[in-house]
Amino acid sequence: MVTIFTRSITDDLTSLVKQVDELVAKNEEKKMASFVVLLSNDADGDEAKLKALAEKSGIKHVPLTIFDGVAGPPNYKIAEDAEVTVLLWKGQKTVVNHAFAKGKLDKAGVKKIVESTSEILE
Repeated sequence: MVTIFTRSITDDLTSLVKQVDELVAKNEEKKMASFVVLLSNDADGDEAKLKALAEKSGIKHVPLTIFDGVAGPPNYKIAEDAEVTVLLWKGQKTVVNHAFAKGKLDKAGVKKIVESTSEILE
């Protein structure tokens, strides 16, 4: 399972979601899954942004959701200074945690996340 928490939608986030969507499609037999959670203080306003992301990028296998509140779900303990947090799960255990401060998710970060999905597909 790949869980992506984000506080904004950027080009690099879009690239990440698109690549994860492709990985989920290729790994259906391994039951790979993913979802994106936009942490928002304007859930109604941001819903259109998620719809645009899905349509523009052709996202078909990764649900895009909104959590009302930028702090995120308390049980996940999302760092306050992280713009993007990616958790990779194997069963009920988090095996990889990537966190990026505002503006720090870049092509290299996206590549690192995508490569680390091999750890949950073994």
